[in-house]
Amino acid sequence: MIFIYLPFAALLVYFSIKSFQGGLEYLEYFKQELAKPVSDHTPLATVIVPCKGLDEGLRENLEAVMAQSYPLYEVVFVVDDANDRAMGAIREVAREGAVSTKAIVAPLAVESGQKVENLREAVLHADERSEVFVFVDSDVGPAKDWLRALVAAVEDKSVGAATGYRWFVAEETDLATELRSAWNASIASALGPDTGSNFCWGGSTAMRREVFERLDIRDKWRGTLSDDFVVTRILKEAGLPIWFVPRAIVASAGRCSAAGLFEFTNRQMKITRVYARDLWLKSFFGSGLFNLVMAASILIVAFSPIGKVLWVSGLFTLICVAMLSIGKAWLRLRAIRLVLSFAAVERQLASQMILTLFTPLIFLVNCFAALFSATITWRGTEYTMISSSVTKLRRH
Repeated sequence: MIFIYLPFAALLVYFSIKSFQGGLEYLEYFKQELAKPVSDHTPLATVIVPCKGLDEGLRENLEAVMAQSYPLYEVVFVVDDANDRAMGAIREVAREGAVSTKAIVAPLAVESGQKVENLREAVLHADERSEVFVFVDSDVGPAKDWLRALVAAVEDKSVGAATGYRWFVAEETDLATELRSAWNASIASALGPDTGSNFCWGGSTAMRREVFERLDIRDKWRGTLSDDFVVTRILKEAGLPIWFVPRAIVASAGRCSAAGLFEFTNRQMKITRVYARDLWLKSFFGSGLFNLVMAASILIVAFSPIGKVLWVSGLFTLICVAMLSIGKAWLRLRAIRLVLSFAAVERQLASQMILTLFTPLIFLVNCFAALFSATITWRGTEYTMISSSVTKLRRH
């Protein structure tokens, strides 16, 4: 048994060391980027906010979008129904704010995800003088310098897009909510200084209008479900790097149930399998290796003779992998605390460090769910991903 166990245990320890090193690089990258002076590159920008329903904290999130420390920008709110419940909050913040706004109604999607259809419609309503398109989800609350930081990152014409990512927080929390945050955190720290491996997250992304139009992204969105995976693929094919902007990390507030946790995480992995199969396979292998080796290590420590080579190997693997995983979570949270000063983030130290040991099991469940299904339900509509360019819809 030892000759079967040891190679896999050694491989997991190696990956854990590499992951911890990635955490060190992540924190250092945050420090370097945040030390840079604030840019004065502020061309006219169009911020596009797709909305549907009353997200928790919707009004506060929209107010944050309208209160950016940026001299000249417009906000285009887009819904798929003029009677959508979000319209009340949109009208209120538009009336009270000093920023130019538009509220438009996109056609109901027939061959694309509704969010994608909303974005395809919204870009047609941008001011003709606008030089930068910025996309933000309605369930996140950006900081005041969010827009300035994103736009500054695409001043360099060699950069294809600039992106941030979400961080889940909740004032009143529970196990499922903290597990979702820990699960999501592991993806957040996949971004960093390597512009070639970075990806766009559609809830906090900026792109020069010239790049968007030259690469014909609006047309290439047709028939798709995932706006950000498509943009990532197009930029990589064009050889244009994606710049990760720590100041563009945005808080997403709210609790979730256990069912909501798996609905969210399964959805993410199903989309990943269709749009980034290699990434899904890596996640499948990584989560499978972690769970298999850690389970075997626990059994070995519990039932093998104490002091024997196998017992020592199992104990070493357990301690080493656990400490490296916890250390990575600690480094990641230190980095996030540099940009998000919420009390809810400060309280996450214990949950992030402990629950990071359980997120690989959730990832493994997600990967199996994605293996057997390419259908998700999102904002009241059922989507079946036939391929990365063909989507079938069924409204409930």
